Amino acid sequence: MSVKTKESMRNILLYGFLLAVVIGFTSCSDRKSEDPEPRVYYPLSRFCMGADLSFVNQLMDNGAVFRDSGKVKDPFLIFKQYGCNLVRVRLWHTPLWTMGNGTKMYSDLADVEKTIRRAKEAGMAVSLDFHYSDNWADPGKQEPPAAWRNADFAGILDSVYNYTFKVLKYLGGKNLMPEMVQIGNEINPGMLFPHGKIETSGWENLGLIINKGIKAVRDASVNTTVKPEVILHAAQPENIEWWFTNIVSKGKVTDFDIIGLSYYIKWSEVPLSSIGGYILRFKTLFNKKVMIVETAYSWTSEGADNYGNIFSSSDYDPAYPQTEQGQLDYLKALTQQVINGKGDGIQYWEPAWISTSMKDQWGTGSPWENNAFFDFDGNTIRGINFMTGSYKGLDEE
Repeated sequence: MSVKTKESMRNILLYGFLLAVVIGFTSCSDRKSEDPEPRVYYPLSRFCMGADLSFVNQLMDNGAVFRDSGKVKDPFLIFKQYGCNLVRVRLWHTPLWTMGNGTKMYSDLADVEKTIRRAKEAGMAVSLDFHYSDNWADPGKQEPPAAWRNADFAGILDSVYNYTFKVLKYLGGKNLMPEMVQIGNEINPGMLFPHGKIETSGWENLGLIINKGIKAVRDASVNTTVKPEVILHAAQPENIEWWFTNIVSKGKVTDFDIIGLSYYIKWSEVPLSSIGGYILRFKTLFNKKVMIVETAYSWTSEGADNYGNIFSSSDYDPAYPQTEQGQLDYLKALTQQVINGKGDGIQYWEPAWISTSMKDQWGTGSPWENNAFFDFDGNTIRGINFMTGSYKGLDEE
C-alpha cells in the first residue's frame, strides 16, 4: 500500500471520526431540547393554569382522538397530567344551531354538565362562562336568548336572576358547583342588547343586569361547600381600566372577585412585555384578582383542513416564531408577565380544537388547530408544557 493511499485512508478515518462526534453531539443536543423541564404543579389557590375545553365533547362525537406520546388518552386526563388545574366551559341558553342534523345540542346545560363532571372527575376545578345568549357573545355580538327576546327590562332582570340561579342550583345539587362563574362573555359594549347596551342604555342598566347575575350566584351557593368566585370579563387589556372604572362608579357593581380579560396578539395593541405593568395597575386600582381568561398563540401557520385559520402567518410576535417551541416560549413569557404583575392566573382558549368532521356556522374542521396543543395527528406538542413551567416569583413562595 502506497504512502499516498495510507494518507488517504487516514484522512477518511479521521473525517469519519469527526463526523461521528458531530452527529453524536447534535443528537444529544436534540434530545436535550426535546426533554421537558422538571414539571412544577401549581394549586389553583396559588395560580390558575386553565384551559377552555368547551368543544371537547362535540369534537369527540365527531371523531377526535387525543394522544400523548402516541398513546390515546382522555383529553381531560392529558390536561391534568400537564398541570391544568381549572377547566373553563361556556354555556349557551338554547343553541339549537349546534344540533346540525343531529339530535342533541352542544354548550347547552346538558353538555356543560358532562364537561364539568369530566373535569372534576379528573381532579380539576371549573369556571362556568354564562354567555346569556343562544350563540357566541363577544364585543361584536351580544344577542339575548330567543326565549327572552320579547321581554321588557324588568323581564330581562328577572330572567337573568332566575336562569343563573336555576343553573347553579341544578349543578350544586349534583355536586358540580363551579369554582368560578363568569357573568357574561367579553361584555365590552354591554350585554343582552338592547337592554344592557352601554351606548344606548347606559352603565346604570348594565350594572343592574350584572348585579342580578351576581346575586343569583351568591344565593345559589349559600348552602354549598363550593362558593364560586365571580368573574367580570372584558376583551383586551387596553379596555380594562376604562370599562371597570365605569361599571364600578356608574354601574354600582362591586360584589365581584376577579377581573377577567382576553389577551390575543391578533386583536390587542399592547405588547407582551407590557402585560405585567397593566395587570399590576388593575390590581392597584380595583383591589381585585386579575386573570387572563382567554389567550392563544399559534405553533404553525399551516392548516389541517380547508377551514381557513383565524390566526394567519402574520399574527405572531417576531420574537416568538410560529413553531412548537415558539408557542411554548411565548406562553411562558406571557405567564411570567402575569406573575410579575401579581396576577392570579391564565386560561388558554380552546387548546383541544383540532380538525375533525365537526361543522359550525362557517366551515367544517377547525379554524383554530394551529393554536391547539396537539399536532395534526392529535399528539400533544410542546406548548402544553407551559402550565408546569418554573416561574420566578411563583414557585419560590
